[in-house]
Amino acid sequence: MTERTVPSAEPADRPADAPADQPPVTTFLAPAQHSLAEAVHEIERHVASAGWDGPVRVFALVRTAAALDASPELAGQLPADVVAAARADGTHLTSVEQEDLPPAGDLEELLGGITWPPTVDGAAVVVERIILPPAAEEGMPADDDAALAYLMSHPDRQDVRIAVGALRTGESWSALRTRANDTHDDVAKGPDLVPGLVEALRATFG
Repeated sequence: MTERTVPSAEPADRPADAPADQPPVTTFLAPAQHSLAEAVHEIERHVASAGWDGPVRVFALVRTAAALDASPELAGQLPADVVAAARADGTHLTSVEQEDLPPAGDLEELLGGITWPPTVDGAAVVVERIILPPAAEEGMPADDDAALAYLMSHPDRQDVRIAVGALRTGESWSALRTRANDTHDDVAKGPDLVPGLVEALRATFG
């Protein structure tokens, strides 16, 4: 797999109708989870900039300060504000996208084939899903091709982009965006929104 660093983005946790002096939601989190939440939101916005109907995307998360200590030359490759943030906060994370992912039949198989080296402090994945209300799911055909056609044509379908991150130390964070409400202010966020995907990410740490 090849790698590409994700650029930093502005914090994305203040609702649009919140007072200007109200701090972002992540302000009230412990440092490591705050940094993870910021990284997940940066990743989600980065992926959102490419539009919908994209592939699964996987990211390694590394503590920026540790990476700078191990490779001081990185200071000349990263934006100055990122280097300054890392010097001020040892939990600051840099996201590195893993390109040329190995072929896999589904997300479970893809994540099951990944084992991160000790230098990676966490991981994140972004995937799109189609969600139907429970009543609509009852009418889904058993045949895979017919089920896909049913999902794609159902009037109550909801397209959702899910970004989930987890750290080796146990922290997790998720961000969910729907196609119907495709704005930064309408992204749902929290530590336990997609527990199954969080556990699948944690399993990649060995």
